[in-house]
Amino acid sequence: MSANPNDPPSEATLGVAIYPGAEFLASYDATKGQRYYLFGTNSSFTEIVAYYRTALKQKGELVYDEPAIHQFDIGRFREETMAFPPSVTVKDYTWGGSAGYLNPKRGKQPARFKTIIQVVPAV
Repeated sequence: MSANPNDPPSEATLGVAIYPGAEFLASYDATKGQRYYLFGTNSSFTEIVAYYRTALKQKGELVYDEPAIHQFDIGRFREETMAFPPSVTVKDYTWGGSAGYLNPKRGKQPARFKTIIQVVPAV
């Protein structure tokens, strides 16, 4: 894992490719020794899902239609040692006319992101 949780993680740390141009936003303690990492992009939900279908060579699962959330499993979930299943989750933040996910880095551009990618690496 990255020494400083505020530093962008490497693809080696995540165990998956990072969508080209996606901006690292933050990482959070998921407990049980896990972290999850958020990335923002202004590419569409559909583009991101198509990218991860190809990169991960799997269909993944549409978890919700509205707002659209698609999840790709990237490891085996072990309830006794993990808080979250290792996965890549893609969420559409423009659903229902929303302006997008607010950039947590105040004053930085873009002000909002259309799509958020959450990565929970396999530990």
